[in-house]
Amino acid sequence: MAGRVAAVGKNITQFKPGDDVFGEVQSAYAEYVCVAADRIGPKPTNLTFEQAAAVPLAAITALQGLRDKGRVQPGHQVLINGASGGVGTFAVQIAKALGAEVTAVCSTRNMDIARSLGADHVIDYTQDDFTQSRTRFDTILDLAGSRPVSDCVRLLAPNGVYVSSVGRLGWVLKVAVASLSARGKIVFADGPPDAAGPRRSEGDARVRQGQATHRQAVHPGGGA
Repeated sequence: MAGRVAAVGKNITQFKPGDDVFGEVQSAYAEYVCVAADRIGPKPTNLTFEQAAAVPLAAITALQGLRDKGRVQPGHQVLINGASGGVGTFAVQIAKALGAEVTAVCSTRNMDIARSLGADHVIDYTQDDFTQSRTRFDTILDLAGSRPVSDCVRLLAPNGVYVSSVGRLGWVLKVAVASLSARGKIVFADGPPDAAGPRRSEGDARVRQGQATHRQAVHPGGGA
């Protein structure tokens, strides 16, 4: 969500009526929402309210998956499956900001978007199977769940990390089974709600510095 503060509680000192803010809150489809002060931050001045509202959930998921779970470092090889969706577009930019060499997996119609966001290599999944790549990746961020986990983890470098944001029960079970024989580490891109504050703050900073922007590819029928 994003909006302008209408009123604050008596113990709130960091915000005042009239401040432009954005953040996360349950049930944001409303003209007014009540939100805890630690769940919002000042809206970046270079974003509209509409753009700012699209940032928190997708950007934090990408940041958490790459930095916190994926342990991405400068020079790492990173593959992002689903690179042109809401989280994926942030993930490409964040991985580049962290100094990684990025391989983006998306459909034909979104290849130019992935390149414009900074991807070093783009794989069109309608033409090529990315699990046949000869590159060994330090981090794989799987936002699509379109290929068997066992095939994905074979692409990991020693001590590599496979991070999945796919929450379907069947997929969770497949990940659990694959982890028994994986050469690297398998984790899920989730985290405790009270950890969102610090992650959001860094995400805010990257947006303000122009290191990340929201550019999701939207087409009839969906697809990344």
